Amino acid sequence: MIKEAQFYEKSIDNKVKCVLCPHDCTIAEGYKGKCGVRRNEQGTLNTLNYGEVSSVALDPIEKKPLYHYKPGSKILSVGSFGCNLSCDFCQNHTISKNQPDTQFVSEEELVLKANMLKQKGNIGVAFTYNEPSIWYEYVIETAERLRQDNLEVVIVTNGFINAPPLIKLSPYINAMNIDLKAFNDSFYGGICKGELSPVKRTIELMAEHCHVEITTLVIEGYNDDLSQIGELSAWISDIDAKIPLHLSAYHPAYKFDAPATSTTTLLKCREEAIKKLKYVYLGNVYGTDNNTYCDNCGTKLIDREDNTIQILLKQNKCPICDNSINIVL
Repeated sequence: MIKEAQFYEKSIDNKVKCVLCPHDCTIAEGYKGKCGVRRNEQGTLNTLNYGEVSSVALDPIEKKPLYHYKPGSKILSVGSFGCNLSCDFCQNHTISKNQPDTQFVSEEELVLKANMLKQKGNIGVAFTYNEPSIWYEYVIETAERLRQDNLEVVIVTNGFINAPPLIKLSPYINAMNIDLKAFNDSFYGGICKGELSPVKRTIELMAEHCHVEITTLVIEGYNDDLSQIGELSAWISDIDAKIPLHLSAYHPAYKFDAPATSTTTLLKCREEAIKKLKYVYLGNVYGTDNNTYCDNCGTKLIDREDNTIQILLKQNKCPICDNSINIVL
């Protein structure tokens, strides 16, 4: 469905400037922005993906990944197509860099589906799979309706969005997982075709508004340097040392042919990260300990072994030492 976009400026020569994300694309008539889903049509910026759903599934919330938000619950996950970054290693390039088959789902239909799935443990909707910020108009309108029905709203994002649209969206978000792809500008500029500073701003802003967890996809030889992992972790710690960090293994995809990340590398990165952070988890690997422990006394609080979730606390405090845990039950 085509709909007029929010957050753009018109020009007298029929060009438009999109100010949704930090690319601030100036778009000539008949052309699209870098995201591939916002097009200038006779001086009006239209979004091409409103309500267009490419992927839908009822997922465990841990799959987002969110380990400290409603653990053990399920969430209806939906995605569209397009992305405002161009990561050479994109793990979802079939929908981020192509226009797949989609089905139009109105915001009313999505909210109704989310409500119907409550009987299967659904707590709300996660906008995920591709980049939800460029699905902005649909996301914000649907999120408002979801919150009116007391349903949770989760955003899984690259964090590459300008502050004004983010602030407008923030009242409707319960939880976010934000990709922090590396902690240097050259990686963002050369491999992702973006910038680091707007992502850092997103994390700082949203840590004040909702539950936040962070994911870094670790690629050997590119962003696994332990000094860089240390800097990244120290920066997060300055915001809140109890923000969970997920270090995930890369697997060859799209234009990248680097070898898959070894478990040994991930373990070394986690060892470095936990010098500054209280909760560091490993993703896309098996056989590692991803349970949650009290950061004060070491008591196991959430058991994630054998693909089951056992929650061993009744509130966000350790039952043994009464330490406050950054978790939403």
